[in-house]
Amino acid sequence: MGVGLSYFDKAGHGEPLAVGFTVANVQVYQPFHSGLPKLGTYFRQVWRRRSFIAEYSRSELRAQNFGSLFGQLWLIINPLLLALVYFLLIMVIGGAADGRRFAHLTAGLFLFYLVTNALTMGAKSITSGGKLILNSAFPRFILPLSATVISFFKFIPTLVVLAIITLLLANPISLALLLLPPILLLVLVLALAFALLFATLNVYFRDTKNFLPYLTRAWLYLSPVLYESASLKPALAPLKYINPLAPFIDAWSGIFVSGAAPTPTTWLLMLAWSIGLLLLSSYLFLSREREFALRI
Repeated sequence: MGVGLSYFDKAGHGEPLAVGFTVANVQVYQPFHSGLPKLGTYFRQVWRRRSFIAEYSRSELRAQNFGSLFGQLWLIINPLLLALVYFLLIMVIGGAADGRRFAHLTAGLFLFYLVTNALTMGAKSITSGGKLILNSAFPRFILPLSATVISFFKFIPTLVVLAIITLLLANPISLALLLLPPILLLVLVLALAFALLFATLNVYFRDTKNFLPYLTRAWLYLSPVLYESASLKPALAPLKYINPLAPFIDAWSGIFVSGAAPTPTTWLLMLAWSIGLLLLSSYLFLSREREFALRI
């Protein structure tokens, strides 16, 4: 863009002055009343902010003392102590339990907390980021995504403990171990879906975050963590299909405990739940995103 300016002295004689300007590209977020933003442009903006996601996640982890030795130990000790408590409960109620059962309990519990931690932090990601949302223009998708990244980094130390437990108490050495990365990837997709869903719900219904502890506790008891899906009575068998986490825990524990690869039905359930919920929750989140600043 060119601009012409002139200088005039007291006698009225003038000469042009050269003025240079540098105009930067500015991303303008225009409001829309319904539907979705342009997804290609939107997710390119998310990708360009990947360094922000990484730094934001690291700052949150530092705030939770993740960088210290005791902070990382607590991430392992807390679910491990819960596993011991539940193991004792199984022994008291069932009358017997063995090392394989403890390995299954530990594997399922660690995976369960990966998803529920993302869900819980994701639910608060929009309402707790009010100042950032009001003062900055950026894709809000970044905040629940960062909550999922944080949950994943908190999950990593537990893999070392899980590997030691299963080596000592189970028989995990098999080619099925190669299937763990795709299963974990689908689990992270599911965790992101729940983070997006509950982030949206918590904006409109602020009591959602207060309800979550009861929801996650009931969800734990209904998931194949304290029990194995194979031991369900026929009347309770539908839990394997209507519980989003059930196929993931079955596949994860089956590989660690017995070295068994997931069945085709289990793969189909994992794909359906993770991708289906991600599409649904993403639609709800993105279609309501521009209202968040008015409601927080």
